Amino acid sequence: MNANNLLPDYDICILGSGPAGIIVALEYARLNPQKSVLLVEYGSPQQSGENNLDKSIHVKNQQNHHIPSECTNKGLGGTSATWGGRCVMYDDIDFIDRPILNGNCTWDETIFEEVKVHVPVAAKYFECGKPEFTFPGSSNLNHKPIADGFKQGIVTDAVLERYSMPTRFGKRYSADIEAQKNLTVLQGFEARDFAEPDENNNISFLIIREVETQKLKKIIAGRFILAAGAQESTRILLRNSQLFKQLGAPPFALGKYYQGHISGKIASVRFSGDPKKTDYSFSRDTDGSYTRRRFQFDTAFLKENNLLNTAIWLDNPLYFDPKHKSGAMSFMYMAMITPVLGKKLAPPAIAHSITKGKVNKVPAHLGNIVRGLPNSLLKPASIFYKRYCLKRKLPGIFLYSPQNTYALHFHAEQIPFAGNYMKLGSDGESLIINYSPTDADVDSVIKLHEALDKWLKDCNCGELSYWFSKEDLPGAIKKMSKDGLHQSGTTRIADSPDMGVVDKNLKVWGTNNIYVCSSSVFPTSGQANPTFILGAFAARLAQHLTSLPTNLNIPKKENFKISFDSIL
Repeated sequence: MNANNLLPDYDICILGSGPAGIIVALEYARLNPQKSVLLVEYGSPQQSGENNLDKSIHVKNQQNHHIPSECTNKGLGGTSATWGGRCVMYDDIDFIDRPILNGNCTWDETIFEEVKVHVPVAAKYFECGKPEFTFPGSSNLNHKPIADGFKQGIVTDAVLERYSMPTRFGKRYSADIEAQKNLTVLQGFEARDFAEPDENNNISFLIIREVETQKLKKIIAGRFILAAGAQESTRILLRNSQLFKQLGAPPFALGKYYQGHISGKIASVRFSGDPKKTDYSFSRDTDGSYTRRRFQFDTAFLKENNLLNTAIWLDNPLYFDPKHKSGAMSFMYMAMITPVLGKKLAPPAIAHSITKGKVNKVPAHLGNIVRGLPNSLLKPASIFYKRYCLKRKLPGIFLYSPQNTYALHFHAEQIPFAGNYMKLGSDGESLIINYSPTDADVDSVIKLHEALDKWLKDCNCGELSYWFSKEDLPGAIKKMSKDGLHQSGTTRIADSPDMGVVDKNLKVWGTNNIYVCSSSVFPTSGQANPTFILGAFAARLAQHLTSLPTNLNIPKKENFKISFDSIL
């Protein structure tokens, strides 16, 4: 629909057009063809490389947290523009309160069961293949052990991660959005000020501001959904404290308990069996979608030992260290540190995970390339074709080890800690982010590596070799881990405003018609990146909104009078 022909009001207004916003918008519009939907996006096709929202975010600890321009994208499709495409499910343990979480697991397994119903819808939008994330669900994928001799037990290799094209939601669904006659899109507008709740706790309008001209528009809608990502959804609520008038004050949890994942590599594994039987890379499902295996830990084991949910997968050695002696790896490292080419090959955060921001021992890398010819060039060429020239793209690069030795990449849950937070600056506009791994996060990672090592030895499958001394491990983990990509916790789900910000249906406490559809509602971070399951939450929210009565007694636009001068 043409944004110049706005209807007098809307049934729902969605703020943010990332995967969550687009899924809510399309699902609700299709389920309710007689109702009107407005999708508001800060970014625009004409935007420059920088934006004022990102520039007004101050990260206090940049060693462990990426700057905003490396974490998010503005524009139709949001951060899916640079998303790697990994689709992973949360686990039962993520919805179970445990002592290590200090009472901060404020959702439960009933929510997980409800969300699972919508996983097929999410899989369709993300184009990641079958909505099956464990063996033997994918019957065409033979469940042979991940390595010769491995056995199931407290450690499992039966969990799958799936991969999208990767799907760039703006490009992929722009035609579907345009074709949906009851869906209007406004690009280049910032959400500013909500009305105060009325006697029924309804919020009748929202003031939005055009980014380029600073002109204000008033949007009247029956319901509003904040799907602007964790940072901006949280900032909007922090800035609009009048929404919590009925509660007397904003919920204590708003902006607090900020989590992501701690991740990195502290050890290698050497398997003792046949190297050709090690499942180190990707498998293809019957529909062509990519899947990959990882190590995870049994729910009962994690509960009994009070440890955090963690995934560990086989990985390459550190690219920047030429000791790997791989000509192909050195060639790819050199390509990534080349100023212009590197930016085209990968988004900043992914590039950093490969290069660690280091230009390191270039002559030694060149030596690896020369000694490895012609494979130093042929292997990267094959990978480049599969990764950049095909519709279903190779999700990543994992190289075979004849020595049956692989680095281990850990991706670990964090405890919900109130000292990790987002808050407004003294100007009431800027957003300050304080984020660091805690000692409990780090200790759990170390103990789970020890558990994996013991299990592999008990199976006569292999053993771990650590890259650091035991005394240096905690400091090394804290130094290497850098997130800000997987943002959760700051508007968390809970049964009451005393513990959280939204209820189980994602409605903001103290309001009757404002919802948050962002990974910020997740009270725990689990081992999984949140993008895929957020898509399932978005489909669930669209269906929930469809089940609600339409009439909220919101007046028409012409019944409102407001002084824009007073807002400016």
